[in-house]
Amino acid sequence: MRYNDLIPELGVFDIEKSLSFYTTILPFTIEYQRKDERFAFLSLGRSQLMLEEVSGTEVATDAEIRAGAWRTGALEYPLGRGMNLEIRVDSLDQILAALAQAAYPLKMQPREVWYRRESVLVGQRQFLVMDPDGYLLRFHESLSEKPVDTRDSGS
Repeated sequence: MRYNDLIPELGVFDIEKSLSFYTTILPFTIEYQRKDERFAFLSLGRSQLMLEEVSGTEVATDAEIRAGAWRTGALEYPLGRGMNLEIRVDSLDQILAALAQAAYPLKMQPREVWYRRESVLVGQRQFLVMDPDGYLLRFHESLSEKPVDTRDSGS
């Protein structure tokens, strides 16, 4: 296995609930686990993330300290405020169907967006969903690129 240079580690309140969401509803794969540490390493395509169960207290427990826990404050729902994890997939359709089948709510319905990168517009179809702990996941599939129409931008 090749590890990405940046792999987010998400503290979660209930590792079993999170694993069920990520691997039963979403198509992530468990690459390995340390069950005694309530830890799992997951992947989806070239995306990777780690989950570790934590308590909601401001001060880490002895077990969490031994496991290398880092805290900047109290943990309360929704976790990950101010950040979203963008996950590129080949197609959104299978993921959207699985979320609908599980009656799992979306934070933002699928939509097409175009982001400017210098003189090019980069298109993607995306949606937002919050995991059981409130982490915001932004799944997207690439559409295409097209030049910026300078007649519309006033440049």
